Amino acid sequence: MGDHGAPGTASLGSSTLIAPAAVAGARAADSTATRLSRRHGAPRLRYLVAKRCLDIVGACVLLVLVSPLLAAVAIAIRLDSRGPALFGQQRIRGRRIDGGTDWALETFRLYKFRTMVADADPSLHRHYIEAYIARDETALAALRPGRGNGESYRPLRDPRVTRVGAVLRKLSLDELPQLWNVLRGDMSLVGPRPPLPYEVALYGERELQRLTTPQGITGLAQVRGRCSIGFDDLVRYDLEYVASQSVWLDLRVLALTLPVVLSRRGAD
Repeated sequence: MGDHGAPGTASLGSSTLIAPAAVAGARAADSTATRLSRRHGAPRLRYLVAKRCLDIVGACVLLVLVSPLLAAVAIAIRLDSRGPALFGQQRIRGRRIDGGTDWALETFRLYKFRTMVADADPSLHRHYIEAYIARDETALAALRPGRGNGESYRPLRDPRVTRVGAVLRKLSLDELPQLWNVLRGDMSLVGPRPPLPYEVALYGERELQRLTTPQGITGLAQVRGRCSIGFDDLVRYDLEYVASQSVWLDLRVLALTLPVVLSRRGAD
């Protein structure tokens, strides 16, 4: 619910990983960019299997239910502005490897409904992400004039967003194509949102830990504030989710997602 360095190494527990800046340089969608250590006991591995089963069933059911809506949104986008209805974007995900003992970070293609003009300049979002992660309140205030604490951190009146796109963003309908990502195994229904490569390039060791679990369409941070929370809170909620994951927590987050989306709290 919320749209490119030089190599080095950093210590993380007993593992060695490529520095975050190297992730931004990943080119192939299937290339392993870095490796994080996260040991798993049998209960954790059983949970991940159950989570994948929930993802497959949930994504199939939801795709059937929303198929008329998907078609209607695609037509509205094409009528509103030039360009394709779907938008593909490179993101970073965590993927379990070596029998569940380690997580590899790799790039994948995330799908969304296009909410901006075709060939939109990504520099505005990149400047925003840099200010957001750096907690640069001066730069953030310039991007969101008139907004105070508790309001959306998104840039105000983004000139790249189309009329239909603004509605899709408020209702998080632009995220619906990610059900296909879930079905493919790129993502989960619930988990930390998958970041862009240039976001991960700014991460430290603590922030990288939010990637030691499947990335999701919705998550604990999204149902607790969407775009209205600062970066520290986003990381805190994601790490809370990573530490306390269970099927019941996933079901609870899914149940809370629709009321949060309909409330539009933190979406504008």
